[in-house]
Amino acid sequence: MQLITVSNGDTHLSTPNAALALQVLTGLSASAKPVAAPSGIPAIGEYWPGEGGVNGGLFQGGDSPYYLIVPTGEDVEADLEWGGYGQELDGAKSPWDGQANTAYLASSNREHDHPAAQFCANFERDGHKDFYLMARREATHLEITVPHLFSKPWHWTSTQYSATSAYLMDFGGGWLLHYDVKYYERLVRPVRRKLI
Repeated sequence: MQLITVSNGDTHLSTPNAALALQVLTGLSASAKPVAAPSGIPAIGEYWPGEGGVNGGLFQGGDSPYYLIVPTGEDVEADLEWGGYGQELDGAKSPWDGQANTAYLASSNREHDHPAAQFCANFERDGHKDFYLMARREATHLEITVPHLFSKPWHWTSTQYSATSAYLMDFGGGWLLHYDVKYYERLVRPVRRKLI
């Protein structure tokens, strides 16, 4: 495997994937202008036509990397409970797979118990109906790449911590916390993935 080294000022990254290196380095440098990937993919933070939102960057979760798409507009956030207080839910513990967590939480026998996941699962934009509540590692990724897209700091993730709490991402300060009680209302923001 041949590594490519990409530089941005004093920051250097070696990877076999040049597009990934450009995406990461662009997201790490607050003063740098967004750089479009060579394949014509919009720069991080730019609207991706027809995909339902803004390019949140290439995320390395799961079996295959994918781009996180973050919708924008007045209808993209809601203050909702995570739901399911007192329930230990094994299907909502993935630290990186928000899509699987949301599908589990929003399933028909739980739809009224988990309003945060249901809101995201029902969201539609640009003809796409595959939005979901981001997992904690996806939220951490977005806090690095596009924190300015989130109007207020505290957002639920789909990752459960215990029967009484789930993970929250502070987009104002970069904190990932797990002690917030599931029946508290916090902001919810849908995302979707675009496979490469």
